[in-house]
Amino acid sequence: METKLARISQMSSENPDMVFTSIGHLINKERLTICNEKMEGKNVVGIDGVSRAEYEKKQEGNREELVLWMKKKSYKPKAARKGERPKESGNTRPLSIYCDEDKLVQEALKELLEAVFEPHFYEEMMGFRPGRSCHQAIKKLNGMLEREKTNYVLDADIKSFFQHLDHDWIVRFIESKIKDPNITRLVRRILKSGILEDYQYHETVEGSCQGSECSPVLANLYMHYVLVWWFVEKVKPGMKVYCGLVVYADDFVVCFQDNEEAEEFYERLKRRLLHFGLSLEEDKSRLIEFGRYAKERSQKEGKKAGTFDFLGFTHYCSENRNGKFRVKRKTSKKKLAKKSREMNAYMKRKRHEDPKELIKKLNEILIGYYHYYGITDNSRSIWCFYDRVKRRLYYWLNRRSQRNSYTWEGYRELLKQYPLKRPKIYVNVYA
Repeated sequence: METKLARISQMSSENPDMVFTSIGHLINKERLTICNEKMEGKNVVGIDGVSRAEYEKKQEGNREELVLWMKKKSYKPKAARKGERPKESGNTRPLSIYCDEDKLVQEALKELLEAVFEPHFYEEMMGFRPGRSCHQAIKKLNGMLEREKTNYVLDADIKSFFQHLDHDWIVRFIESKIKDPNITRLVRRILKSGILEDYQYHETVEGSCQGSECSPVLANLYMHYVLVWWFVEKVKPGMKVYCGLVVYADDFVVCFQDNEEAEEFYERLKRRLLHFGLSLEEDKSRLIEFGRYAKERSQKEGKKAGTFDFLGFTHYCSENRNGKFRVKRKTSKKKLAKKSREMNAYMKRKRHEDPKELIKKLNEILIGYYHYYGITDNSRSIWCFYDRVKRRLYYWLNRRSQRNSYTWEGYRELLKQYPLKRPKIYVNVYA
């Protein structure tokens, strides 16, 4: 089965104009079994109240019945249960929880779509793609800022991207490479499956729910046609001087050498997004002067050089030890404050546990944090985070009863025996 997907990917790569007319049959029992082995979260309970572990007890019969429904064109996904995740702005990001069989179908659909479309995605797009990561996006951006003639940066934010994806456009994008009615029917039914909120059913007339297994590839597909393809094939050839783009999911940064071309692109981008049912978050989108000469010009004008945030890092103009231009980055204030609050709340909940076990769990979180934020030039920020965790741990260990458990001297002795993981730089943007 993996060989069949690889063959589809190879055919799609070698024949850019090829349109697949019959691949829906690959979503079969064998494909669903493979997808089930890849998926995580055995104890996650879906909208139907059944966990994956319970579903697997009758997996053979369940999958045979599911494939039969799809062959008869009678398969209809259940509505997803709405959840929410807090954002740094104070708002919430909607999430959707699906039943296990719907997640299996979505995973199988995602793999088919990736096999067909992945060879056609450009290098400018980094998010939700095999072999690519946010750190690679940052490395690419760093090269655009330091090695190219970048003078201006468009820091743009699409307003509620996932919630405003147009269903008809998604189908049209898919049909550019896949003309199998079984696939388009399945995509439409997944997109239109609806949401349950407070036991009330709500139709989904637009958007692709975050939490869906195939939502990332549908988002990439949308960004590919709406932004990346348009920029690479239509915009860039018409520019007189340098411009560059890097995209991660719905976050993107565009670099320009010329201010007039940057402003013209900004206006064209607004019209382009509006045509596809999207819009920019005006309060968070701005064109700033940034690059090799931005700091020098800002100092002459008596103001600070501009900065911008991308993938949780604040990027700013600086210089190396030899006085040459360098772009540096640090953890954004919002991300640092949010993670600090989360760690404080976690230690408050777990303060009655054995200190040894608590520190062990904290170290697991710290290592994950360092692996993401431990990037070139960000030592100060991750040491700041480490210090906050260390101080709040002392605070909460002394709030387990009315009597203080530790003095600072005793706390230091505890950390000698069970040390907190110290910060480390794991990612070199120049490697």
